[in-house]
Parts: sequence; C-alpha cells; structure tokens
Amino acid sequence: TDGSGTIDVKELKAAMRALGFTVKKAEIRKMIADIDKDGSGTIDFSEFVDMMTGKLTSRDSREEIMKVFELFDDDKTGNITFRNLKRVTTELGEDIPDDELREMIAEADRAGDGVISPEEFYRVMRKRSDNPFDDIDSDDDDE
Repeated sequence: TDGSGTIDVKELKAAMRALGFTVKKAEIRKMIADIDKDGSGTIDFSEFVDMMTGKLTSRDSREEIMKVFELFDDDKTGNITFRNLKRVTTELGEDIPDDELREMIAEADRAGDGVISPEEFYRVMRKRSDNPFDDIDSDDDDE
C-alpha cells in the first residue's frame, strides 16, 4: 500500500487478486462503498479484515484462508510470528502497539508456543463469521 493507513480501490483490487478473487473495478468500488463508514472512498484495516473474513468464509474454503496465512508467513516458517504480524500491520499503515499485537497472537495461540500455526489461524478466521459465543473455552466446566 501507499502507507496511508487506508485501502483504496486500486489497493483492494490488488489484494483481492492476490487472494485468488477475480473482481472488476466497479465491484471493488461497490464493496468499499458498502462498508466505508465515513464516505472517504477508502476502508481501514479493521473494515478490510471484516470484509475479507466474510468473503473467505462465504467461500467456505480452507484453501482461501490458507492463501491469507501465506501472505502473513512471508519468511515461510509455517507459522505467523510477531515479526510477521508487525510487518503486515505496518504495510497496511496501522499503528498497533506491540503489546496489542502480542495479545492478538496470545489469543489465537492455543499451543502456547508464541506463534500462530496454520490450524490456529484457520480457527480464528472461521470464528470471526460464526457465533462469538462458540469461541468461549468450555473445557474446564464439563457440567
């Protein structure tokens, strides 16, 4: 991106194409207009995540979610590390404090190894579109 912290039509089209979606510029404009809260013609990072999560889960494809995982895992370690997450947020112009990024990793990291595995990433991406109460860990109260 151009580092503005928002995503415009051109940037969204490039991101969608990278994720394997074929979309016309008019469709991109409509997608932005549908979720652009302030009428600026651009969307911010959280709007982008919400929109893409919906698109990916509506396709109901593990393969599509794994394409997104690979965009984060640029060093091909097989996991999303703090450095990977920091890079993506920086590229998108988001100024998220390191402690919040670490918190995001901790929330997704079920194995407790400090990184997000493909399985953990898939689970988080699928949960974003499901009932939020499904994510409550009820292993401790089997009553």
